[in-house]
Amino acid sequence: AQLAAAGGGSVQTGGSRNLTCVASRDSLKHYCIGWFRQGPSGDQRVGVVAFYTDDDRIEYAASAEGRFTISVDVARAFLYLRMNNLKPEDTAMYYCAADVFCSEHRLGSDFAYWGHGTQVTVSS
Repeated sequence: AQLAAAGGGSVQTGGSRNLTCVASRDSLKHYCIGWFRQGPSGDQRVGVVAFYTDDDRIEYAASAEGRFTISVDVARAFLYLRMNNLKPEDTAMYYCAADVFCSEHRLGSDFAYWGHGTQVTVSS
């Protein structure tokens, strides 16, 4: 599957941003999907949120819990990330990812498919 993320941009602290990811599949049914980010200065890419589309168990990173919301249009193969109350430390390149397998620890899944990142910059 090929993935393409979009929706990044600049926003002030406290603002919101919606990211969209389109997968080159007929649907995202039976897929493990997630959002990851990589901060500036070559920080390690870390998980933001992930879940398996066949169940309702969503795993958020502590930094995203309560502020970010993942949603998916399984039939159209669209993945979304709604980010509220953004902070300067949320500044990063955001990536969507997918795989046919999902580990018990969703954010620890070994994702095979990655989209090009979309940059989100939060200014104070």
